[in-house]
Amino acid sequence: MASLKDVVAYLLLSYPDKDALSNGRVTKLVYLSDWRHVLIEGKQITSVEWIFDNFGPFVWDVMETARAHPDLFRIEQTETVLGSPKRVLRCIDTEYRPKLGVSERAAIDHVIKATLTLSWEAFIRLVYSTYPIVASERYSSLDLEALAREYKETVLYREVAPQV
Repeated sequence: MASLKDVVAYLLLSYPDKDALSNGRVTKLVYLSDWRHVLIEGKQITSVEWIFDNFGPFVWDVMETARAHPDLFRIEQTETVLGSPKRVLRCIDTEYRPKLGVSERAAIDHVIKATLTLSWEAFIRLVYSTYPIVASERYSSLDLEALAREYKETVLYREVAPQV
């Protein structure tokens, strides 16, 4: 299992649109990466214990990780296009090499490629369309590994799995 520090650093270093990397987007990119890895490899990349709250899959772990490593990450206070406050995460050590395995990098790269051109609204629709969110009650814990096993038993999975 990779450290959340390395997953966040890899995302921040690899994602082309650096200004889009708000705390909310990075957190959901980590969630999507964990979900993708569970579907392909049977286990999460990170040890994050995901919760389905008002904002979809959300935890404070990403922001806490950024704050715990000020030598690696910077948190910038900016604004959304509508003028609301937004915190953008930056990896300030561009020479840092995250310690990730091949399958972990592949899952994250897949998520980056699949979400790069999505507007915030389309990105959120994608996140909310994932099986763990569709199949779970708000405010519940998301056991991604158990939910992946459950999902793989559905007709929907068997219809789309060859395309994944």
